[in-house]
Amino acid sequence: MDELLEQSLLYDFYGELLTEHQRKAYEAYLFEDLSLAEIAEEQGISRQGVHDMVKRSRKTLQDYEDKLGLVKRFADAKERIGQIRKLTDTSEGLSPEETRDRFREISKLASGLLEEF
Repeated sequence: MDELLEQSLLYDFYGELLTEHQRKAYEAYLFEDLSLAEIAEEQGISRQGVHDMVKRSRKTLQDYEDKLGLVKRFADAKERIGQIRKLTDTSEGLSPEETRDRFREISKLASGLLEEF
């Protein structure tokens, strides 16, 4: 997964668990693409302080994911939904047996989604 996308998803799922100070610095760094020096000036701390805070925030978000796995579960669910869409989009012109097999496969994928949550 792309690094920026992964960090964005981690933040979307767990960002509220960071302190307000961490959230502001992390958002400025990740989403506003501000430099460490710009964030440091804005927040009145050193560049090294911002660096440490961003690094610590990233580790905290990853630790939450390692324990809870919500981003992985989301990605798995999204993948299964994509597979279901593909199976339903390509079902025209199938024989009754192929249609039955297709519905079984869709049902299996849907059951896996329900078990996830």
